[in-house]
Amino acid sequence: MAGIAVGIPRPVAKRDEPALREAMMPMRSMTRRALAGVTIALLMCGPAALGQQAPRIRGEIEKADGAMLSLKTRDGGAMTVKVADDARVSALVKASLADIKTDSFIGVAGMPQSDGSIEAFSIHIFLPAQRGVVPDRHGPWDARPGSTMTNAYVESMVQAKDGDALMVKYKDGEKKILVTPQTVIAAVAPGDKSELKAGTPVIIMGSEKAADGTVVAKTLYIGRNVRPAM
Repeated sequence: MAGIAVGIPRPVAKRDEPALREAMMPMRSMTRRALAGVTIALLMCGPAALGQQAPRIRGEIEKADGAMLSLKTRDGGAMTVKVADDARVSALVKASLADIKTDSFIGVAGMPQSDGSIEAFSIHIFLPAQRGVVPDRHGPWDARPGSTMTNAYVESMVQAKDGDALMVKYKDGEKKILVTPQTVIAAVAPGDKSELKAGTPVIIMGSEKAADGTVVAKTLYIGRNVRPAM
């Protein structure tokens, strides 16, 4: 460590240990929630970013019995899923175009258009803690055949008679995003397992199969007053 002066630390006065633990509890809680949001958002980056993973599961909870969830899937099927003890749950809450500002970090699920633009059917606004952690990128998505996911920063917004448009920029390029009246806009928020109950829409972003074939949900999004469209 040439050129760096390393001094002897000065003695530090002892703090009351119970008081120190109490002071640290809010910070630890915030850190856990931020990490949960980041983990789930990383699973939204697509297979190109994370390698092979289990297919995402989209649907609505019909019955919750402890850790077991009975789901009606988006395609009309039915399945039973076990929620892992260490599962991370985040929420999507209803938002609007007015909540998207210049430099907002957003994820856009949409359909590519012939002119290179993307018609968004879903936009989610990332948490501040996810900036610089979730990769800004564009790639294939599995919500609809031919759909894409674009994680990017908003550069400008244009209002037009036939809809609004966002110009967004990511590491390897930029896209024009078309926002229609049908585009579902939501914001990422902390969630809790207690919200996994009948009638709640859910997207299982990460799961694995147990030895007995049971699907074990590891990371989930719940829709809070909004039905996730991504």
